[in-house]
Amino acid sequence: MSNARIEVRLRELAQLFNSLDPSPFIDRDLDADAEEFIVSWARELPHHGELELHLHVAEAPDAERAAGVQEAVRHYFASRAAIKERELRQLLRRGRASMAIGIVFLAACFALGAVVRPMLPARAGEFAELGLHIVGWVAMWRPLEIYLYDWWPIRADLRLLQRLARMNVRLDVRR
Repeated sequence: MSNARIEVRLRELAQLFNSLDPSPFIDRDLDADAEEFIVSWARELPHHGELELHLHVAEAPDAERAAGVQEAVRHYFASRAAIKERELRQLLRRGRASMAIGIVFLAACFALGAVVRPMLPARAGEFAELGLHIVGWVAMWRPLEIYLYDWWPIRADLRLLQRLARMNVRLDVRR
């Protein structure tokens, strides 16, 4: 099975990296536009198999930078994946806390409804109990939203960044 290829054409290798980042080459951030291009192209490719970044540069970089470009690109996407993984863990932790609070609040609403209903006239008691049930279920909205919907896109981004952190990088000089 062949690798899915991402093609990038540059005047010089330095265009791939953020020119304002003072970090050593291997730790340097990618240029925001270059990152967006690579990530958006990778999203379009099949979700199985490995990726390959094929860099076409017009000016030959020095040998040290050429040799370190794969490690620099992989390091960048690995660090982005680690950030995304922390974001997912924080979301799920918030979901657990929200779920615990929501369940306690829901139980309190049901208990309060059972207490309030007999204290009021028939229709008013039924109305108050039903209102408390609704308020209790509305409190469950956010934890359910986290567990049903919010984590999926973060997990997909994490998987993509992990694939990008493993990709091979080829550097070709166009004359």
